[in-house]
Amino acid sequence: MASKLEEIRQAQRSQGPATVLAIGTATPSNVVYQADYPDYYFRITNSEHLTELKEKFKRMCEKSMIRKRHMLLNEEILKENPDMCAYMAPSLDARQDMVVVEVPKLGKEAAAKAIKEWGQPKSGITHLIFCTTSGVDMPGADYQLAKLLGLRPSVRRLMMYQQGCFAGGTVLRLAKDLAENNRGARVLVVCSEITAVTFRGPSESHLDSLVGQALFSDGAAALVVGADPDPDLERPLFHIVSAAQTILPDSHGAIDGHLREVGLTFHLLKDVPGLISKNIETSLAEAFHPLGIYDWNSIFWVAHPGGPAILDQVEAKLGLNHDKLKASREVLREYGNMPSACV
Repeated sequence: MASKLEEIRQAQRSQGPATVLAIGTATPSNVVYQADYPDYYFRITNSEHLTELKEKFKRMCEKSMIRKRHMLLNEEILKENPDMCAYMAPSLDARQDMVVVEVPKLGKEAAAKAIKEWGQPKSGITHLIFCTTSGVDMPGADYQLAKLLGLRPSVRRLMMYQQGCFAGGTVLRLAKDLAENNRGARVLVVCSEITAVTFRGPSESHLDSLVGQALFSDGAAALVVGADPDPDLERPLFHIVSAAQTILPDSHGAIDGHLREVGLTFHLLKDVPGLISKNIETSLAEAFHPLGIYDWNSIFWVAHPGGPAILDQVEAKLGLNHDKLKASREVLREYGNMPSACV
């Protein structure tokens, strides 16, 4: 009986490692330029009388190393929803009404591009992982996306809400496990983020909220992941050799988000970059030493572009060549921090 069970399990598993078979991305058409954003932000939130705070925000934007961001929210939408422009006005209903529609729509754009690049029928998608920090609903955004794309009713879905930036790595780990433990699986992974849940006016007593207003943006990314690719039909881009996750020591409360009547509130400690750089080498050693990798300049880096200080301090701590974080800095410059969608 045991040998028969093992035979069944072997037949269910893939032979090789998970591979990324296609990538798709999407952003809203509305573009905001960082150099102009402080004037726009303080005007649209009726906060121009807070002159000193505006100057602080200008300096935040200048130091962000961001050139432009894409956002669903434009002046017309914000004028129709003035409570979203206050710092703490009840506005969750209006925010939810937007994101439950727009998050799956933006995700569809990215997913359709990934499926097209993959080059196979969408009926070949066996699993769907959807991730967003932007709103919560039931049926979830995974269900809505499956309907929008016309995926099979039997597609096996996993929905992740309210996980923040780190979820971009989490979905890769989950996709790897699904692809390697379900022979023939083709996993569609979608992250879609819209800042309509976090946008709010400035507060002189909560500068951490202003940091988020200077960094965060909207975007979606999608992957098709599978093991044992068909060489005649599929073109693997990357192998997912290993995946790991850890909680940093003394990191409780470093980054918090809370869904309230006023939307999703965002709070962070001042020295998040220092916390990350302090622990980065230990985390890398735990993940890469078992693979025989000890030289951090020998690997291809796709670091989450959480902000310039994080990238600078990680680079300095590890002694990375300057070009190692080039891709992350490019995404930060041209798109800002799109939480889970960045990676």
